[in-house]
Amino acid sequence: MEEPVLRVSALSGPRRGAVPLDDISFTAPAGAMIAVLGGPASGKSALLALLAGEAEPTAGQITLDGAPLDRRARAATPIGILRQRDTLDPRLSLAENVAEPLRRARLDAAARRALAEAALDLVELSGPDRRPEAATPAERQRAALARATIAAPRLLLLDDPLGAQDPESRRAALWILERVHRVTGAVTILTTRVAEEAMALADTLLVLQAGRLLQAGPPAAIYEQPLDARVAALTGPASLLPGHLIELDDSGEARVRLRAGLLVAGTARGPLRVRDSCTLCLRPERVAVAPVAASDMGEGALEATVIGVLRLGDQFRLRLLLGAGAEIEAARPAAAGLRGLSPGARVAIAWQPSHAPVF
Repeated sequence: MEEPVLRVSALSGPRRGAVPLDDISFTAPAGAMIAVLGGPASGKSALLALLAGEAEPTAGQITLDGAPLDRRARAATPIGILRQRDTLDPRLSLAENVAEPLRRARLDAAARRALAEAALDLVELSGPDRRPEAATPAERQRAALARATIAAPRLLLLDDPLGAQDPESRRAALWILERVHRVTGAVTILTTRVAEEAMALADTLLVLQAGRLLQAGPPAAIYEQPLDARVAALTGPASLLPGHLIELDDSGEARVRLRAGLLVAGTARGPLRVRDSCTLCLRPERVAVAPVAASDMGEGALEATVIGVLRLGDQFRLRLLLGAGAEIEAARPAAAGLRGLSPGARVAIAWQPSHAPVF
């Protein structure tokens, strides 16, 4: 098996500053894009600080290409860093800012200029001779990204690169980040608080909370099968329904009696025993809704009442009341319309047990 480019082993720390990590381990093969997803005080900043060499771990090790990533290795290996609010030198043009790492490496002016213009082209930024004050905040962030990649880094660290941008700029920046990663091939570690950004870009997702790694793996797998309610809530919209486990068969299919009184089916995640308290998780797009009686929808269907409707882009989001007070959300393509699904309507809902993890 090919040795990972980056290996983080039992990493803890730092002692001061950001929320410390607690025994974090993961690997990254060549060309990986890893998204680190977490809310405030989750440990994202600590991880980047340790990878960048800006802080010292209290335990564990980081290796790059099989060798410890210590001060000497960082000096010899290009590592690109983009901070959420990276600053450009106002005295220099955009191209000169981008080329600054090459100037420090004593590359000649003509070569610096050519590489800077190529880096700016990669991030789709024109006007290389403009000063930073003549650029928008989003353009300045693109210039900072170009600067982070100009030295062909082996490792690229992106600290919430879209966090300070408006929604329109964020959408465009997603495509630029995808392109930069594809063209450079650098192992990329991106931190974000936004699940959709992590899902859009990453091939591996790390979910952090309070310095601990809750779950790691392919984004789609974590989204569909979160290990617990914390991961489910961090990775996207989810209805979390508390109850008790009534039955569990050998295949893992679980029967759950919700606090709202209904008996529903899902699939057990982790060690659960009959009579344990548990939570059933439903993603909105996994809930089928129809303006019919539950008996007409088929086995396992439940009656519900529509109590609210939102239009979110190309889909409707329905808020549904079922049983004695349980509320869930369901998604429906906007193109399908809302006939029979307005607030107050009695409807039928259903889901596949394999799409409803229970933990």
